[in-house]
Amino acid sequence: MAIFQLQCSIFMMLLVKFRSGLKEEIGIFFPMLVLRVLENVNQPSFLQKMTVLNFLDKISQDSQIIVDIFVNYDCDVDAPNIYERIVNGLLKTALGPPPGSTTTLSSVQDITFRHESVKCLASIIGSMGAWMDQKLRTKDSYLSKSSESSTSTENHSTLNGDDASAPDYDLHSEMNSEMSDAATLEQRRAYKIELQKGISIFNRKPSKGIEFLMNAKKVGGSPEEVATFLKNTTGLNETVIGDYLGERDVFCLRVMHAYVDSFNFKEMDFGEAIRFFLRGFRLPGEAQKIDRIMEKFAERYCKCNPDSFTSADTAYVLAYSVIMLNTDAHNSMVKDKMSKADFIRNNRGIDDGKDLPEEFLGTLYDQIVKNEIKMSADSSVPQGKQANSLNKLLGLDGILNLVTGKQTEEKALGANGLLIRQIQEQFKAKSGKSGSIYHVVTDAAILRFMVEVCWGPMLAAFSVTLDQSDDRLATSQCLQGFQCAVHVTAVMSMQTQRDAFVTSVAKFTYLHCAADMKLKNVDAVKAIISIAIEDGNNLQDAWEHILTCLSRIEHLQLLGEGAPPDASYLTPSNGETDEKALKSIGHPSLKKKGTLQNPAVMAVVRGGSYDSTTVGVNSLGLVTPGQIINFISNLNLLDQIGNFELNHVFANSQRLNSEAIVAFVKALCKVSISELQSPTDPRVFSLTKIVEIAHYNMNRIRLVWSRIWNVLSDFFVSVGLSENLSVAIFVMDSLRQLAMKFLEREELANYNFQNEFLRPFVIVMQKSSSTEIRELIVRCISQMVLSRVSNVKSGWKSVFMVFTVAASDERKNVVLLAFETMEKIVREYFPYITETERTTFTDCVRCLTTFTNSRFNSDVSLNAIAFLRFCALKLADGGLICNVKSRVDDLSIPIVDGIALDVENHSNQDDHASFWIPLLTGLSELTSDPRSAIRKSALEVLFNILNDHGHLFSHSFWITVFNTVIFPIFSGVSEKKDVKDQPTLASLHPESTWDSETFAVAFQCVVDLFVSFFNVIRSQLQSIVSILVGFVRSPIKGPASIGVAALLRLAGELSSRISEDEWREIFLALKEAAASLLPGFMKVLRTMDGIEMPESPHPYVDMDVSSDHGFTNEDLPDENLQTAAYVVSRVKSHIAVQLLIVQVASGLYKENWQFLSAANVRILVDIFTSIASHAHQLNSEKSLLRKLQKGCSIAGISDPPMVHFENESYENYLDFLQDLLKDNPSMSEALNIEEQLAGVCEKIFQIYLNCTGSEAVQQNNTAIHWNLPLGSAKKEELTARTSLLLSALRVLNDLERDSFRSHARQFFPLLVDLVRCEHNSVEVQGILSNIFQSCIGPIIM
Repeated sequence: MAIFQLQCSIFMMLLVKFRSGLKEEIGIFFPMLVLRVLENVNQPSFLQKMTVLNFLDKISQDSQIIVDIFVNYDCDVDAPNIYERIVNGLLKTALGPPPGSTTTLSSVQDITFRHESVKCLASIIGSMGAWMDQKLRTKDSYLSKSSESSTSTENHSTLNGDDASAPDYDLHSEMNSEMSDAATLEQRRAYKIELQKGISIFNRKPSKGIEFLMNAKKVGGSPEEVATFLKNTTGLNETVIGDYLGERDVFCLRVMHAYVDSFNFKEMDFGEAIRFFLRGFRLPGEAQKIDRIMEKFAERYCKCNPDSFTSADTAYVLAYSVIMLNTDAHNSMVKDKMSKADFIRNNRGIDDGKDLPEEFLGTLYDQIVKNEIKMSADSSVPQGKQANSLNKLLGLDGILNLVTGKQTEEKALGANGLLIRQIQEQFKAKSGKSGSIYHVVTDAAILRFMVEVCWGPMLAAFSVTLDQSDDRLATSQCLQGFQCAVHVTAVMSMQTQRDAFVTSVAKFTYLHCAADMKLKNVDAVKAIISIAIEDGNNLQDAWEHILTCLSRIEHLQLLGEGAPPDASYLTPSNGETDEKALKSIGHPSLKKKGTLQNPAVMAVVRGGSYDSTTVGVNSLGLVTPGQIINFISNLNLLDQIGNFELNHVFANSQRLNSEAIVAFVKALCKVSISELQSPTDPRVFSLTKIVEIAHYNMNRIRLVWSRIWNVLSDFFVSVGLSENLSVAIFVMDSLRQLAMKFLEREELANYNFQNEFLRPFVIVMQKSSSTEIRELIVRCISQMVLSRVSNVKSGWKSVFMVFTVAASDERKNVVLLAFETMEKIVREYFPYITETERTTFTDCVRCLTTFTNSRFNSDVSLNAIAFLRFCALKLADGGLICNVKSRVDDLSIPIVDGIALDVENHSNQDDHASFWIPLLTGLSELTSDPRSAIRKSALEVLFNILNDHGHLFSHSFWITVFNTVIFPIFSGVSEKKDVKDQPTLASLHPESTWDSETFAVAFQCVVDLFVSFFNVIRSQLQSIVSILVGFVRSPIKGPASIGVAALLRLAGELSSRISEDEWREIFLALKEAAASLLPGFMKVLRTMDGIEMPESPHPYVDMDVSSDHGFTNEDLPDENLQTAAYVVSRVKSHIAVQLLIVQVASGLYKENWQFLSAANVRILVDIFTSIASHAHQLNSEKSLLRKLQKGCSIAGISDPPMVHFENESYENYLDFLQDLLKDNPSMSEALNIEEQLAGVCEKIFQIYLNCTGSEAVQQNNTAIHWNLPLGSAKKEELTARTSLLLSALRVLNDLERDSFRSHARQFFPLLVDLVRCEHNSVEVQGILSNIFQSCIGPIIM
């Protein structure tokens, strides 16, 4: 045993002092000397293994050695994975012998091995962390001090602890050492891993393995390259190699030939040649495969030694014979062994019929019998170069001799002759090669690859030991290992590994089942807190596990103190029942009295899984007295962790970097949500900590704080919309506290963070279905604004958004509460609204506009309208942003109805267009309010603002005002609407019902406004006229009459200021209005063509007499009846509109004839002509008229005034032409008005004569005239047309004599027919008599 300890001591010295020069030698000795013992789990020597564990413990304390081992061996393709085997060997030792296996260890020895191995693993990960920290700290100094060659020797002291020395790669810098970066080593490591994967596949399926390695570019595609790979690569299964070489596949045969050809058998004894050939693989068991391999061997041997045998056949047969001898001599199953004589006899005549020398065969027999042919077990390879000078210098040969000399005495070592020969053989093989490069790494990134190797074994070893052992030292070492592992993985940003370690420690706290806690679990809690404080900057998502543990600690502490659970305050109130419940919950301290009355405590005692949201929620088992006692005892253990430690984690958040604090807040929000959403035991611990954290970190730079608040904002919104009302109220109140604190900070102009901070209030206000929450938000906002009004800047936007939502609330108290605050803001704090942010004025206006729509209280709406006027006054007075120069480039004018608002900078006041538009459009929209008082007030305020402050507007802005404010008011009535029912006032406006008074006010206001600012806005005349004409076209009498009056008033006010072209626009609008109605009307009228009316039940009676009698509703189908009623309704409306157009045309001419040109008068003439002709055409449709009359009779409605329409049209036409002749004779002459007047009179006479039924029949060139008696209907029509006839006769009578003379031939026959007709009025006969006497008589006489 002393020898083995001495070997380990010497090897330690070599490893510490000379590892850079002995890289290959250490790679041979380490597995043989250390790993072989370490990996022997079941039946190791206790002293040897303790020696090895102490050895590993010492080297693990030197971080550089650990890193160098990994870099130079685990990342080297030709070297063993020493670091990986160390870690895995320690894991096997820590886990102990597998269950069911036979072991020579006592339980004490096994426990000792376990604890020592855990200690080594903890020491390894701790050294890795220390090396990482040192490299990260000195990284910059290495870059800046490139001229310095010496480094600190602190971390490179000898493991004996006597004195310090420089790193061995500094002592041997002249040798084969090289500085390497992590990227290069990563490539080497990846290459090795992939190569080992290929080897593993080859050992299972050789063809697949070769294919994989070729695809991965680890082996070339030629047979020679594959053969070299099989010959030189370690780790390949020799049996699989033999099977692959013996395959008869073409490629495999070529590989086998290349493999054999790579050997040089020159001057080598035949027996030694076979032994040398078979050292790399095991012959396959199939005879055909052996035959192929030995055949090629014989061929190669004879080629290298041409004089040895007569032919290759001799070598082939002899080789086969040697293989059989080797099997016979060394197989224990063979009882009758082959003698030398038998061997000689079996090989007679094989040399081309001759015998080989018996001496040769006898020597060959002796070699095989004495020394079995085994793979890689012979040392008969010719001696190469001797060991290099460094080996002799270090006494390495002496070490080998020592091992060789003691092999028979040191049985405990287990190093038999085979082991020694293997070591010697490896050294001899290495000695013929040039020394390999020793790599030195200073980049801490190499630890990522080391952790990938060791994290799984370490996690398993620490977890199993911590779970199974109660030894304080062992558990503390495990927890220390966990902390170091978390530190390394966190700094290296290895998320999966970091979270695995943190989760394991969190689970071992046993906070989820406190009744089962032990002292080691309390230590785990301390470890969690330590991790949070020391590695907080790199924990990221792992914070959630740590904060969950802290939450559970606080919960247990409160239960231990007897405090009532948070759930008692977060449940809906039920009056007296809740009061009693609260009293019963407040139980004495568990740690003092041991009482157990609280269901929450019982749930904790029952425990639950680590991942369960609420501890004990899924456990319904009974609580035993033992569990109660353990739980109370464990609460006393938790006293070791005071509030200071818990609070220190949260207070330390101020020191976290920008990324870490965001991750911390995200995790805390997740934990808080899980607490609050617990169905049985909601808690507010994390919520209160969120408020604290926000307060602690409020002074961070704006970019970081913005990221923090983005997380917190989503949290407050999510929880604020909770179904648990008490939780939502608590969260909103917490948000209020934060907001009050935040508003203490002054915000500079043009920033938006206050608005972002208050946004959760807005979102919850918009989405919450709880009246209590909405009312609370309004109260919170009111309190914040009124108490911090001087500090509110961009926050006004969110304030007004909250009040805007409140204004539309369904609860009256919310609306009134919000408006009360809004009223105070506008009255007392208006200057603060736009102090730094101009757009807040727009938000204020929108808010007030929303209040105007309040349906709970008309006073609120009226006051809001008054405040809008107040805002307009402030805007006009220049009180808005008096300290900020306006810039049109910054305006953000909305697009309304597809019209882009283009505001030019004609004046300083016009820069405020972006403020005027929302205010004015808000009032404009209010004009459609269904409440009459609100509607009228909005109209009045809107036009008062425009009249009072319109002088501040430029021409372009006035256009904007008309397009977006004024025209939309009338847009609903300016478009023709086809409705099957009788049109009503409601159908004229899409959103509200305007009464006649409202129409009158609106038209009066718009006309007054246009007249007042005519010089600026005269370009909008056509649009104004179109609106008024649109109302004239309205099928409702009230608005149409008001439109007529407004149009006449507009023309009257502006008559002298309107140009000829503008008059033309007015008259063309009237003409187009009259003409545009005709196509649609005629289409409707033609629907009567397809309706068949019932015949009269009295066919012998004159139709004129019986037209209104004898029909009932049953005589006409319902569908046809509805169609007829609709057509009649449209006819009546159409007649009314046409007559109003005539009235407007007549009025415009009479009031403004002196300003009209001949061209414009011609348009008026066309209007009268077209309408009169249209009226006559309608009355000419006799069959249609009869259908309408029958339909009216059946439906029980009045007939359409068709005759009245024709009479009025011609009456106004006559008056117009007569006035034109009298007022402007010269223009009348130019327009030939007299001829038109005569033509109209002639038309009237013909209409009247047709009505009387006068007919002329020509018989034998003699005209015979007779008069038929008139029916009652005809008599009524004749009476109706008499007034028109009288007007035409008077016009004819008033013509000058010369004019009458020129038309006498035209009128004489008509006048004669009129004399002969029946008249209902004697006045007609009197005028006719006068015409004949005064006009015709002089012509005849």
